[in-house]
Amino acid sequence: MTNLEIARSYLKQSKEIYREAESFRQRGVWHLAVRRSQEAVEMALKGALRYVGIEVPKLHDVGILLRRHKKKFPDDFGQGVDHFSSISRKLRKERETSFYGDEESGTPPRMSYILKKMRKPP
Repeated sequence: MTNLEIARSYLKQSKEIYREAESFRQRGVWHLAVRRSQEAVEMALKGALRYVGIEVPKLHDVGILLRRHKKKFPDDFGQGVDHFSSISRKLRKERETSFYGDEESGTPPRMSYILKKMRKPP
């Protein structure tokens, strides 16, 4: 398989995962929406890296690689690299909560996001 074929495969997979995330969001299943959103972003960014010939390590936040290879991307994508990296970093941090909740307080994942939503000012 070529890098281009792998990139296309990752992007296709990312779209499917995003659809799942959107379904969870619409149903208010926040922890699964966050988890699947993180996966969708991860796969899309790994697809972008493969598109420009970069080997992708097995880690969840590839933002540093995007920034390191920014000049290899087409201009329109390259201009968004800092933003994409920021989103990837934020979602990677949320990944643990979406999987495990708050282990320190014993709050399960679903409840962690319900409580976050309740604490947000209108």
